[in-house]
Amino acid sequence: MNINNLHQELISKPNSEKMPVLFIGHGSPMNAIEKNKYSDEWKNIGNKLAPPTAILCISAHWLTNGTAVCMASKPETIHDFGGFPEILFQQQYPAPGAPNFAKQTIDTVHTTNIKEDFEWGLDHGAWSVLMNMFPKANVPVYQMSIDYTKDMTYHFNLAKELQVLRNKGVLIIGSGNVVHNLRQLNWNANAKPFDWALEFDELVKNNIINDTSTNLVNYEKLGALAKIAHPSNEHYIPLIYTLGLRDKHDSLSFFNDSFDLGSISMRSVLFS
Repeated sequence: MNINNLHQELISKPNSEKMPVLFIGHGSPMNAIEKNKYSDEWKNIGNKLAPPTAILCISAHWLTNGTAVCMASKPETIHDFGGFPEILFQQQYPAPGAPNFAKQTIDTVHTTNIKEDFEWGLDHGAWSVLMNMFPKANVPVYQMSIDYTKDMTYHFNLAKELQVLRNKGVLIIGSGNVVHNLRQLNWNANAKPFDWALEFDELVKNNIINDTSTNLVNYEKLGALAKIAHPSNEHYIPLIYTLGLRDKHDSLSFFNDSFDLGSISMRSVLFS
């Protein structure tokens, strides 16, 4: 069956039980291979979830001019980092791609033109998490890029258009960090979170609990607090997608709600 036939079959497929939406604080690429509280919880979440038909990941590490989806049938494992042990560069996550779902994603969105991309694969924002959640690599995976020229409202509204995918068996994961300031890292093994990091993390938590997403879409109005929590906002944008995908009937839970190296919040969110 070719991709066009697969696409038509997917469109005509009746809605399935609604899939959850996740925002995952992915932190260091080493979490992919280290056994720690973060990777253990990713495994736990993966074991509890109903098996998805496909996974769409929106990662902090694929930034483009314009929005694109990866159409690769065999996406490569991208090692988009440096300075880590060789064993990390040897890791592979050979999950199949999902070009049929990628095509439906393009057709689902009407407010902007989403491009087809055949060059990208799975960056570490995706595979470092997925190799713990779905270690068999048997669920088709594709990524959608972040248009870094657009504001938060664009990303929030685009996410709303993707909600229909949740009823087609697609697990959607935003992968970034609620607080992400690499300039302020404290390499002490027992580093405590900075006060400003705790303040921003708590602000995000409370706005999610209260379902006041507008405050988080407009987070830059917080001025200095926003700037120190995110000197650049690529790790924040995936959270905005997760919030835009939220349904008013979703239940909410947090996990991995702690800090790494003082200035990286690993707080993660599950809407189901």
